[in-house]
Amino acid sequence: MQPAPISKYRPFPPVDLPHRQWPGRTLRQAPRWCSVDLRDGNQALAQPMSVEEKLEYFDLLVKIGFQEIEIGFPSASQTEFDFCRRLITEQRIPAAVAIQVLCPCRADLIGRSLEALRGADRVIFHLYNSTSPKQREYVFHATPADTVRLATEGVASLKAQMAPLVAAGTRLQLEYSPESFTSTELSFALEICEAVTDTWGPTPAHPIILNLPATVEYATPNIHADQIEWMCTHLTRRDCTLISLHTHNDRGTGIAATELGLLAGADRVEGTLFGNGERTGNLDLVTLGLNLYTHGIHPGLDFSDLNGIREVYERCTKLEVPARAPYAGELVFTAFSGSHQDAIKKSWPHQRPDRPWDVLYIPIDPADLGRSYQAIIRINSQSGKGGVAYVLEHSFGYTLPKLMHKEIGRIINDLADATGRELTAAEIHAAFQAEYLARTAPVVLVSCKTTEHDSSVHCEAELTLHGQPHRLTAEGNGPIDAFVRALGATPLPKFEVLSYAEHSLGKGAEARAVSYIQIKTERGLGLFGAGIDTNIELATIKAVVSALNRALAR
Repeated sequence: MQPAPISKYRPFPPVDLPHRQWPGRTLRQAPRWCSVDLRDGNQALAQPMSVEEKLEYFDLLVKIGFQEIEIGFPSASQTEFDFCRRLITEQRIPAAVAIQVLCPCRADLIGRSLEALRGADRVIFHLYNSTSPKQREYVFHATPADTVRLATEGVASLKAQMAPLVAAGTRLQLEYSPESFTSTELSFALEICEAVTDTWGPTPAHPIILNLPATVEYATPNIHADQIEWMCTHLTRRDCTLISLHTHNDRGTGIAATELGLLAGADRVEGTLFGNGERTGNLDLVTLGLNLYTHGIHPGLDFSDLNGIREVYERCTKLEVPARAPYAGELVFTAFSGSHQDAIKKSWPHQRPDRPWDVLYIPIDPADLGRSYQAIIRINSQSGKGGVAYVLEHSFGYTLPKLMHKEIGRIINDLADATGRELTAAEIHAAFQAEYLARTAPVVLVSCKTTEHDSSVHCEAELTLHGQPHRLTAEGNGPIDAFVRALGATPLPKFEVLSYAEHSLGKGAEARAVSYIQIKTERGLGLFGAGIDTNIELATIKAVVSALNRALAR
């Protein structure tokens, strides 16, 4: 890196817009959406999609609800041309969906594209040419007048050549992009857009789409918003124009730039699922759509099976959605931090169907996206007691007493430290069973029977202690008290029962009882035990034995 002061780079110039309105506005409705996955996204793949993959992807976009889909660049290759023809001849395009094709402002390529569109019902014909000063200077060696002439001649050629298509019933709308709009002088961007609009002749009933792309993201999102508002307020036929956004993500703020561009007056958005695109990618339509959804604005797109959408995307593009990608990433509904886990667990029971969503650390209900609650809290060495208790409850049905959370949390954290990785729910369950339910030494309960006599309970128990059999009897005011008194005849250390809890595990005829007992030994050691049985009293006795075996193991 260049040491300070930096002379190699300079800040992007601000827009002179003293009475800007966008900072005080609030988004209240979703924009028109256009997916460019099959063109902009596909051309950015190291291994472009096959025709069959593109067909599957097109069906996915339709299922999500996109009504404008850029399907490709028919004049660029035979493969692109054939894909367009298959969509039309095989009648794969729903009546409500407009297919969009991209084409530079060249008469021969316009003609080839129109040939590919024969028989289409609704078409958006997307013309473009580069307009920025450096593109004009370095690439095309063109003056501003040359650049305007190229655009207007392209539009005129389209109008002339499209007549047979329109006569056959195709409804065609023009979209024009001054490529690299955000690095073009605003005055010149306005000039060329006005010239294109003059040539096309739109009406309020049949508007032109002016797409203002941030082909490369150079500026902060507020400057992008200023550029969009400047154009919206200076166009002479705003009522005949749909302003479209097409942001890229070079500075990592493509979504923010789009949101502010919508506040600035834009009507339409182009982007891709999960932001696939050149360099750092296009606008992520999933994130933008769900950002609106979490503010109470339905995007008009269906992301209720987000896992299924991600599966098709990853299979067709050979890309992976990052684990931390908003909404769709594998880990975005996962809390490892102990304090976060505890807050989630405590706030979850307060959620009601008639209240706004307000679960801590989770800005959207995973169920709205077809995702599972079970993956919300996962355990590693940074996790806390609340997270472990959550996994045991929601995955396996154990509602542990509050005082037991710290104890089991420490056990699982030690295991995570020892393994040096995240623990699965199955591993947590196995550790819980080994610690509390599967201990058979030094005390083994062989049998236990209790009977009531007036106001007392008689206990008869058989157990082995260090391999030696013991037959015990005692009276108590309840099954636990009677069993504890019976243990007094053995060499086991004296203890007292501090707390007791129970609940059913499962439902119906297969239901069992699970009991939790907390004891305190003469040495002041407090430990929990757990027991499971179809008989609630026997489950409680097993919990006492579990606690004793844990105490003796210490």
